[in-house]
Amino acid sequence: MDAITKAADDTSLLWASVMPLFFLFLAQGFVYHSIRNGTLLVWNIFAIRTLHAIEEETFCKVQRFSSDWHANAFAGATVRKITRGKWSFDLYEDILFINLYPALLVLVFVIITMAVQWPLMGLVTALSALLYMGINIYTVMTINAPLFKASAARDTRVGASMADSITANAVVKSFGAESREDRIFGRVMRSWRLRAFRSWQTAVLTDLLRRYLSELMGGAIIGTAIYLWAHGQASAGDVVFAFTSYMLLSMYLRALGDQVSNLQKAMSDMEDVVSFWLREDEMRDRPGAKALVVTEGCITFDDVRFIYKSKIDPLFDGLNVDIAPGERVALVGHSGSGKTSFVKLLQRLYDVQGGEIRIDGQNIAGVTQESLRANIALVQQEPILFHRSIAANISYGRPGASMEEIMEAAKQAYAHDFIASLPEGYYTLVGERGVKLSGGERQRVAIARAVLADAPILVLDEATSSLDSVSEHYIQKALENLVKGKTTITVAHRLATIQDADRILVFDKGRIVAEGPHAELIKTSPIYRELYEMQILDKVS
Repeated sequence: MDAITKAADDTSLLWASVMPLFFLFLAQGFVYHSIRNGTLLVWNIFAIRTLHAIEEETFCKVQRFSSDWHANAFAGATVRKITRGKWSFDLYEDILFINLYPALLVLVFVIITMAVQWPLMGLVTALSALLYMGINIYTVMTINAPLFKASAARDTRVGASMADSITANAVVKSFGAESREDRIFGRVMRSWRLRAFRSWQTAVLTDLLRRYLSELMGGAIIGTAIYLWAHGQASAGDVVFAFTSYMLLSMYLRALGDQVSNLQKAMSDMEDVVSFWLREDEMRDRPGAKALVVTEGCITFDDVRFIYKSKIDPLFDGLNVDIAPGERVALVGHSGSGKTSFVKLLQRLYDVQGGEIRIDGQNIAGVTQESLRANIALVQQEPILFHRSIAANISYGRPGASMEEIMEAAKQAYAHDFIASLPEGYYTLVGERGVKLSGGERQRVAIARAVLADAPILVLDEATSSLDSVSEHYIQKALENLVKGKTTITVAHRLATIQDADRILVFDKGRIVAEGPHAELIKTSPIYRELYEMQILDKVS
């Protein structure tokens, strides 16, 4: 501006001073955009790797949380927290490195430039900017942040409620409860809407406050420039410089206010993922833990003491059990007597508070959890399959198995014929949790999975208790193939299925009150005889 003013009186200065500045102005624009976009090309490499690491490593962390944690957590809410946390970090790093740092650099250097030429102008600009940022940060941290945090919590609840209803859609349909679920979800949505609306409205009001502060700052800066010009301490170009500097600062500071608000929101959304990382899970491998080596399959519970955290009295106190290699043992007893807990302790889903559990003389607390569970095949009463192909589900215990091995396992589980009749055979997708297959078909696929895994220890959670007679017939034959040569523990719900067990352990309130074969226990154990007779009467009636 000063060069143009001088050239108005002397046109020879046009090419001597004005045009070089004009071309310099154009050049710096091209240089700026080249550097900016070149930086973003590099930044994208960092950002995509970071987001990949966050989601993958958080998934790995959550996968290793205890069964107790997963039993008390909504799967849908957990997925939503991880996904929201990933994208919140993407927003966080963009705000911090692409918006906040450049804004602060511009602010600092504009203030320094003004202070060097006009100390008064530099002081006014610095005080105005500090006042603006101080009030802005205070309102965001004390007013906006709690509201955004409450909104994020309700958003998580929305995801959990939606996943809960959709996962149990078969139950919803069986009771004709779609309208009821609509109402339940509607209540959750209204709770979220209230919190979200309150946080959005508050954000608008705090933004209005920032804009008022920006106008006051502009008045102070431009007013000071006019004062200096009136006293001959600044030229017209200096006034234009002050005005354009205010426009630049105003833009950056307003963006700074918005970005601080967004930064706080992103940090609130990241809290759940951060909490996963800060959480130390109670089920961890000990330092120096070695892989379990099973040669025989001998299981020993030695003076085991165990109490659930939610209970006062111990479930097991001095429990002693020896299971010989290859022995078939059944666990019976009333609900809550300790049968399922016995199996969970063997898998080390919980740690004992006293005594030891050993497999072939190795304390399971001192071996890696992965190697322990790889040596124990579990066939559950309600098998869970992945929404993958039948072949992928069968080979889950042995990922490198060939198709021939997968088919042989299916034949031993009496599953090959029904699989072969499907349009896509072994490549048929089974649906979420295996819903495309019947109960008997899911059970036979689960048995084929255990056959292929070929673990030396087998745990059966009454695999035939809820099946029709035809499916039960096939599964009983499949189980006969499966248990050969393995140490087998059967959690029995129907006593008729365990009469050929080598030994039956009768549980009552965490104690083994009787043990022996079926014929002996019918005569000597009142609890076993009562359970057996009740089931006989139920069957007759």
